[in-house]
Amino acid sequence: MQSEKPRRYYLEIRKQGGTYSGLIRTSFRVNGKVTHTNHGMLTRMTLEDLKVIQAALRGDAVIKASSEAVTTTQSKEFGASYALLELAKELGLDRMIYSRPYEPWVKDALALIAGRVVYAGSKLRLSCLAKDSALWELSGIEGEVDVDTHCYEPMDRLLTRQKAIQKALAKKHITNGQLVLYDITSSYFEGAYEESDIVLFGYNRDGKKGHEQMVIGLICNEEGCPIGVEVFPGNTQDATTVPEKIGEIQKTYGITELIFVGDRGMITSANYKKVQGAPGLSTVSALTHPQIVTLLEKKVIQPELFDEKEIVEVIDPDNPSLRYCLCKNERVAAKEAKTRGALLQRATKALDKIVHAKRKSTPERIAARAGKIIQKTRMGKFIDWEVKEGRLSYTIKDEKKSLEELLDGCYIVKSDAPPDRLDKQELVASYKKLSLVEQAFRNLKTVKLEIRPVYHKKDHRIRCHVFICMLAYYLQGHMTKRLKPLFASDKKGKKREWSFERVIERLKSIRRQVVSTAGVPWKTITAPEEDQRKVLRLLKVKL
Repeated sequence: MQSEKPRRYYLEIRKQGGTYSGLIRTSFRVNGKVTHTNHGMLTRMTLEDLKVIQAALRGDAVIKASSEAVTTTQSKEFGASYALLELAKELGLDRMIYSRPYEPWVKDALALIAGRVVYAGSKLRLSCLAKDSALWELSGIEGEVDVDTHCYEPMDRLLTRQKAIQKALAKKHITNGQLVLYDITSSYFEGAYEESDIVLFGYNRDGKKGHEQMVIGLICNEEGCPIGVEVFPGNTQDATTVPEKIGEIQKTYGITELIFVGDRGMITSANYKKVQGAPGLSTVSALTHPQIVTLLEKKVIQPELFDEKEIVEVIDPDNPSLRYCLCKNERVAAKEAKTRGALLQRATKALDKIVHAKRKSTPERIAARAGKIIQKTRMGKFIDWEVKEGRLSYTIKDEKKSLEELLDGCYIVKSDAPPDRLDKQELVASYKKLSLVEQAFRNLKTVKLEIRPVYHKKDHRIRCHVFICMLAYYLQGHMTKRLKPLFASDKKGKKREWSFERVIERLKSIRRQVVSTAGVPWKTITAPEEDQRKVLRLLKVKL
């Protein structure tokens, strides 16, 4: 396939009645075929002036007067904003937001979503980019952007449409009988949120102690495409959100038959009893470590059944509809053994210092020191210890340690889905797809989309901020999917060139400029280079 030839700018002079006008165009070849692009019209000029401009674009004229020189008076980022907005419209996101996508608030909302991918940051920062980016201009706003009018008011309208938008996403991306992935995470706050009912202390999944937080639940289809998001108070426990989410998917989204996939601890025994027997519902989850030990003690399973190459399926004798798929990962087993060995060594070394200490201390202080070591290393289940007559003594629980070693790298996927819907290989694969939701959380919470820091203080704005980030990830996901050939053909190691961030930067360097020729301004887009044209072709975006 031949590549595009360099663009050539020229002026086509036209006469209508007694007046003249000039059409600014570019022409270039694609696979041998000449293609034209129109950039603007020059009017209210004499024929002589138009001919001077025409000659200047051909490179035939030398303009001597400074007032007639060709100058660039304005330059804005164009390519990334344009590509994201065009992709959003092609995916129908504008019509999902509202049936009349031409309304100003809908265009503003699209600018907030696309701007999240291109720029991230606060809404105030985004509103201040009107002089540097064509994002707002492409959304129909000329001149100054007001953060209240063009950001906060559209956010309030967008939040009222959240359920309808998520219902439309579910209708488009989920069909009856498919997997539905669900997981939750937390995101911490800094600062005072005294009037918030969302920002509360709770279990932080990122280990950020001492910070209030919110809890975020995300629903994705089996390919990891986000369908719905909800913000819960920061003290919400994982399992409490599950029955409500299953009901929402079946009733609100109209997915009457589904296989609900949740992480360990999501589908607890109590939750399973609540949803068991619901028409059209099957569940996939995994057992916690204590649950695996319980099955071993009841002799439902044996340690030798876990195998890295072969998935062993066992039926629950107390509930024949439940299937257990026993799996093992040797790489994880080696990592767990190494970690436990290091922690146990650290604990015994610290305890030995107390045992052999020459300095006398009270039993209370000795117990406090030993308890602190056990708590810090989390080795209490492997160590028995006591303080007797002012001396510390401890022993290693070898039997407990041996059992733990047998279970290194072992995990059990459980499901009530019948074998004709999911065989054992499909069952394990469906549980592993939860990594797609974890990937979504990484994108939402890191520098790509920056769900935090959250600059909003009102709960409804916090909810909408999270919703905007989810819709931005929806765009990013579809963009990444179209760019797979680019990433697949990329070089390795230090010669690697492409990443999603790199794509955005290359598109941002396509700029919209205002050029003045003989004192007459006109707008033009810088001609894309070969790699930029390749990106645009893969995204199916035409400038």
